[in-house]
Formats: sequence, C-alpha cells, structure tokens
Amino acid sequence: MPAGLYIVGSRSGERRNLMTCNWVSQVATNPKLVATSVESDAVTAGLIAEGGSFSVSILTREDRAMVRKFVKPVEDVATADGVATTMQGVEVAELGDGVPVVASSAGWLSCAVRHTIDLGSHTLFVGEVVDAGGTATGPEDHPEILRMEDTRMNYGG
Repeated sequence: MPAGLYIVGSRSGERRNLMTCNWVSQVATNPKLVATSVESDAVTAGLIAEGGSFSVSILTREDRAMVRKFVKPVEDVATADGVATTMQGVEVAELGDGVPVVASSAGWLSCAVRHTIDLGSHTLFVGEVVDAGGTATGPEDHPEILRMEDTRMNYGG
C-alpha cells in the first residue's frame, strides 16, 4: 500500500531516538489522533512506551537521503544542558516534552500517547496531536512530501 516516509522521534529520560517509519496515519479528527506502528522490540517502541509521547517529522522529497540515517538506533549530540542539537549529523530541535524532531522538516507533530495496542510483532501507538509546526509557511508553500516509492527502500518487516 502506498505510504509516506517519516521520521518518528521518541524520548524517555535522557535517552532519545529518531527512527525511519512508513506506518504513520491520521486516525481521527476529534480529538486529532495519529497512529504509528513500531516493531515491538525496537528501541523506539520502548522509548515511546516509557516516555508517553512521540513526534512525527514530515519530510520533503529532497530529504530522501536523510531517512537512511535513521534505520538503526542513533546517537545524539547534546549541549551542556542536555538538549539534543544533532542526531546522525542532522540538525534536530526538541519539542516541549524533549522529544526530538528534524529541524528542517516540512512539518512536524507532537503527540501524547492515548492508546497502546499490542499487535504481536508491532505495537500501535495512538497519539493525540498536542502541537504542530514546521518550515512550510502557508497555503502557497506546498512542498512535495517524501513517499516510500521515492526511495529504493522497502519495508522488510
């Protein structure tokens, strides 16, 4: 099934991660809910479960090379006060709850986990959108959003 390609951010305590993900979808409008399905034994699944929130960075087609940097757990470079500034050489920003997003993303969502569903190999996290932003500035600014078919990647399970 055609899908976008996103970077999902997570944090628990001082541990942070960004992960390439194509299973992200809006699932309700009132309240605004977004769901992401993450392999249950992935670092990101643990951090989302422990931290209670996640972010979604929406990338442009021009960012296609970036997604390969986040297919494995990443290391961050933090300032002296513990704020992440880069991950895998990509500039990041921290949202109000400290979850990282790609600073140059066309858009981002900050989500508080409202439901967690065990699906066997994956865990479905349903989060309420509590904040949103990005570099797209208005209706005339519609960058082409990155999709799986824009890369040579495929989901292996």
